[in-house]
Amino acid sequence: MKKIYFALAASMTIGTLVHAQTTIKGKLVDNQGKELPNITIKSGNKLTQSDSKGLFQLYIPQKDAFAIDLSGIGYRRQTLQINPDGEITDLKTITLIKSDNEIDQVEVFGYNTINNKKVGVAKSGIDNKDLPQSVQIINKQVISDQQINTLGDALKNANGIALGANRGGVGENFFARGYSLGGNNIFKNGIRTNNGGRIEASTLESVEILKGSAALLYGGVTGGAVVNLVTKKPQFHTGGEVSFRYGSWDTYKPTLDIYGPLSNKVAFRFIGTGESANSYRDVVKSERVYINPSVLYKISDRTELNFNFDYLKSDYTPDFGIGSVEGKINDAVGRGTFLNVNGAFNKTNSTNGNVSFDHNFNDNWKISLVAGIQNYLRNYYGSDRIQANAQGLAPRALSRSATEEFTKNQQINLTGHFNTGGLQHQLLFGGDADQSSTKAYAYNIFANLSNPNTPSTAYDQIDVFKLVAGRQDIPLAEKNTWTKTDINRYGAFVQDLISLTDKFKVLAGVRYTYQRTPYSEKYTYKTGLKEEAVNKDAKGNELGAKIDKAWSPKFALIYQPTATSSIYASYTNNFITNSGYDINFQPLAPSLVDHYEAGIKNDFMHGKLSANLTAYRIDNNKFTQMAIVTANGSANGDTNMKEFTGKTSSEGVELDVTGRLLPGLEILGGYAYNYMRYKETMGIYSYTAVDGKQAEASGSEEGVRLVGTTAHTGNMTTFYTVQEGGFKGFKIGASAFYTGKRNAGWNNSKINVRDGVNRLIPVDPFTTIDLSLGYEAKRFSILAKVANITDELSYYIHENYSVNPIPPRNFITTISYKF
Repeated sequence: MKKIYFALAASMTIGTLVHAQTTIKGKLVDNQGKELPNITIKSGNKLTQSDSKGLFQLYIPQKDAFAIDLSGIGYRRQTLQINPDGEITDLKTITLIKSDNEIDQVEVFGYNTINNKKVGVAKSGIDNKDLPQSVQIINKQVISDQQINTLGDALKNANGIALGANRGGVGENFFARGYSLGGNNIFKNGIRTNNGGRIEASTLESVEILKGSAALLYGGVTGGAVVNLVTKKPQFHTGGEVSFRYGSWDTYKPTLDIYGPLSNKVAFRFIGTGESANSYRDVVKSERVYINPSVLYKISDRTELNFNFDYLKSDYTPDFGIGSVEGKINDAVGRGTFLNVNGAFNKTNSTNGNVSFDHNFNDNWKISLVAGIQNYLRNYYGSDRIQANAQGLAPRALSRSATEEFTKNQQINLTGHFNTGGLQHQLLFGGDADQSSTKAYAYNIFANLSNPNTPSTAYDQIDVFKLVAGRQDIPLAEKNTWTKTDINRYGAFVQDLISLTDKFKVLAGVRYTYQRTPYSEKYTYKTGLKEEAVNKDAKGNELGAKIDKAWSPKFALIYQPTATSSIYASYTNNFITNSGYDINFQPLAPSLVDHYEAGIKNDFMHGKLSANLTAYRIDNNKFTQMAIVTANGSANGDTNMKEFTGKTSSEGVELDVTGRLLPGLEILGGYAYNYMRYKETMGIYSYTAVDGKQAEASGSEEGVRLVGTTAHTGNMTTFYTVQEGGFKGFKIGASAFYTGKRNAGWNNSKINVRDGVNRLIPVDPFTTIDLSLGYEAKRFSILAKVANITDELSYYIHENYSVNPIPPRNFITTISYKF
């Protein structure tokens, strides 16, 4: 090896004497001053790449002036004319400009404004300031500063999104603009993903939130928002981080993150973590293992191929909290009291894989192809509903279930820029399809000790005020049936952002969605028979597979009076599928939901501070409810027979503020108000039931906030890192999160109101405050946080039986080393 170095040195020396060549040196940064690795520097047949610090040097065997080309994925190609300056030509610092057709996901640094950035969740490559919707990004700096561990921790920073309750506390559920973010609204790298095992945050580069209706881009999603999880990507420079997190209740979490090149065209990344934790809730424990390998193949400067895989095993004790006493919250049960049965478990395994192909045809046109699969398994055992009487006595019944979900997704997106006359167009064509198959297992449980051969779920009775050692055995359970349900969705859309002038723009688009739900299959273990669960009406007529079809339009006007301000107004539409049938026994069509939104996006202090304000209204004028009469005019007693006679409305405002006011001083904050309620529902009517007895039915009470929705939410985070002097590297921060008044239980029917029955459970507002302190020196860092420092007590409630207290005061510390 020394001989090779000597030969090279000798050749360079001889060449210098003969031709008076030069070696160019320099440093490459972007317009924010970030060092740029993996940028190609080329002159003739000589080339090199910048290192991890953006530095490069290149020997040029030429005595006269020459040109160098600078190129890299996501940056505009630049050509510089160089006049040699002796043996060493120092080019100092060179700034590269990001390309309009960049392939890589835009990275958002610190707490800076995103108004001039592109966000992947919008698919179109449109700058956020041109997007007539509210967008927020929780980036890696926020995730690190707040030591975010779950998706819920991240979304507390997104105004207008409130953490809701779920059954047993084994997952996370969110509400946005009054609508629950179900399984269709959360994506990972653009692919729909399941949130059942709790999203692992250690792999997240950022969390993107696109509020309002995203039906044009994603199809059958609810109207509140869509959330896209962006995972960390491979890098062409070697590095990594090892960290260890320790917290209250014996929480241990080591994490390894390594990345680097496998060749000059292939890079990798591997993230692995495990977590073991007890809880402030008695008995409750969690065990998690997560791995996330990924590979990037840079086929050329214009083309790349990404492979991403992750696996999560998450075991968590199902916990229904303190339950309810006479249908209400009773603090006397105790914050840590565990009411589930011995041996209760919730075990999940989630596997995700996706591959994406991105190619820039030229500076104006780009195509993206994505394909993904997901396999999700859940195995559950426990006692579901904890509902005690006034004396505190609660019967416990067992539940046993298992679920297998397999989902495939395919997408194609084509974006382009072109002009027609004096108009500029930014066009997006797209198509997508996904196929999901869910198999649900039902069990027979033999809990009756006196008759062990007869299925029974009745287990025992407890006193929630005075727990004593009760029944400890785990009864036998065997599979009874499984039911398999498939859903196939297909969609195509087009969207165009038209610049009429520099200040006036129009965005218009439309999507067509087709969804087919075929007959489900049912298998009975005792008989060994498999049969189709044929959909039939009350007369026994076969209904056939359910078909849903809908058009989803979008139209917006955008006015930008200055380069730092954008005002918009928009109309969009999405659809909600409905179960059941109408009075003619025809499957119900989807409900079409109208969205109206207006907002203003502003940057101040040369982009150091942004303040965006949004107002919206969401109307569902085809809300389904039980039909009052049948086609022949008789009273209807069939709960599956429905009609479009209800209306709901959701209104609100949102404000978000982000900024880096001074070097090292960063803020992130927001406030949101939402009011969602029933506007029209059916009145009280009497009918003759199937058994011949008289019965009554009615719609829900109008003008009352819907259960699960939150009136006011707010958040504020500020962090300061000392930049100079003896305390350089010290960090201090504080976060406050406000959750306003909300209702749990059930919305009252008009019959309840008439009879003086109140099934609502009002829940008081609360604020939690977190304080953080840390230090970073070279490659080492430590960060500690005390959360809920005032030890606030409140609850997240699913109906009236899963009443889960929020965590009390606790601490968490993360030590990390970067290499």
